[in-house]
Amino acid sequence: METPHAAFDNDKYIALQSAAIRERAERFGNKLYLEIGGKLLKDLHAARVLPGFEPDVKLRMLQTLGDQIEFIVCAYAGDIEHQRYRADFGTTYDAEVLRLVEDVRARGLAVRSVVLTRFDPSMTAAAAFADRLRREGLAVYLHSAIPGYPADVDRILSDDGFGRNPMVETTAPIVGVIAPGPSSGKLATALSQVWHENRRGVGAGYAKYETFPVWNLPLSHAVNIAYEAATADIEDFNQIDPFHLEAYGETTVNYNRDVAAFPILRALLERLLPADQVYRSPTDMGVNKVGFAIADDERVQEASRQEIVRRFLKGGSDLALGRVTEATVERLRSIMAAAGLKDTDRPVVVPAREAAAAGAAAGKGFGGICCAAALQLPDGSIVTGKNSSLLRSPAATILNAAKRLAGIPDSLELLPKTIVQSVADMKSGLLGRRSSNLNVEELLIALAISANMNSVAALALQKLPLLRGCEMHMTHLTSASDASGMRRLGLRVTCDPLWPDKSRLALG
Repeated sequence: METPHAAFDNDKYIALQSAAIRERAERFGNKLYLEIGGKLLKDLHAARVLPGFEPDVKLRMLQTLGDQIEFIVCAYAGDIEHQRYRADFGTTYDAEVLRLVEDVRARGLAVRSVVLTRFDPSMTAAAAFADRLRREGLAVYLHSAIPGYPADVDRILSDDGFGRNPMVETTAPIVGVIAPGPSSGKLATALSQVWHENRRGVGAGYAKYETFPVWNLPLSHAVNIAYEAATADIEDFNQIDPFHLEAYGETTVNYNRDVAAFPILRALLERLLPADQVYRSPTDMGVNKVGFAIADDERVQEASRQEIVRRFLKGGSDLALGRVTEATVERLRSIMAAAGLKDTDRPVVVPAREAAAAGAAAGKGFGGICCAAALQLPDGSIVTGKNSSLLRSPAATILNAAKRLAGIPDSLELLPKTIVQSVADMKSGLLGRRSSNLNVEELLIALAISANMNSVAALALQKLPLLRGCEMHMTHLTSASDASGMRRLGLRVTCDPLWPDKSRLALG
């Protein structure tokens, strides 16, 4: 099977981006606070819309800066206090802070400090987390909310504003300010550091490194539209940067929050920096070379269109699960219409729905309901699977996919019925589960057990890594256990927003 060439050039990106960051640091006398947006590691959105983009390429790029860079991790204390959950990774924000520190350090880069932003002494869970970080050997700084931020410039740039924040001690010329998620306080932390540095007589500067939207691609480019779809829940939208157009006569793309906040940010920077170092536009402020590393625009546009459809389907599922509002789904619906897309433009949607309809007509399924899933293999072929008394639909589909990849006939059983039935009996008996059929994780365990006794099952098990990055669609909402198993396999899964049974348990 021939692997298509990458649509994104990682090596070119690393060279261009690292050079741009070094140049920006030199502009400010080699003390730069670099706000890093998006995911530093596991940037799966970028990997989906830019085929070939390695999910860890940003961290690899920063590695090239070596001892010229260190990192401050920011986290909003309220997210820690209320155990905010990241659905994309299946973890809480406190766990993400620890993972971020570990991941950066594993690459040989320095992380010495964590800032808990907008901290209030009443936040007992956040305070306990701060103590845990100190026991891990990290310096912890507690920054309180500044009344009037970001509009009250006089107060912010005073001892009653940034002056209330303890300064984070740093030694490297470039300081990356990173966070486990959005609204963590990276900008305020970076500007607070610039204020403190200037008080010390150090002419430090600020810049922003964020991948999307891509400033040198058209507003209507599918990559930029996909970014709007990805941020529909926070109502972000892209627009032409009016400040850049006025200053340089050049059309560039930015997003609404940066454009809206720029006059205030510029007022802050005018008080912090020499006149010749103040940015003239939000685009000026950014350091982003991702658009120059696209090697195949046609493939990138198609991948981005597929991402828009994925986001629309996910929005419908999230609405059914109470995770987003109707306004978010309406926003996604308008983005789909503007892009001329339908949910059936996703190749796995129609086969999944047809399999469910055919199964229902034939009286198949479990508990009176037939659920189905479709999975597109690396060669473009599609396999389907339906739920039964033994397997849930995603488990059945993954098993069928492994058979296809291994060249095993569909009729050949890989899992001894005694093993499957034993697990099912334990679930319905000892564990008291309503649904006894095996979910994805249980299927993988059963297949691993069978592989010890059956060389054909072992062959199927060996093929599972090939499913990473493959597309899958389900006709019904899925359970947390199935979602976890599919996420571990690296599948890109969407669902129709339908509950499989009247009790509203997602057990497809």
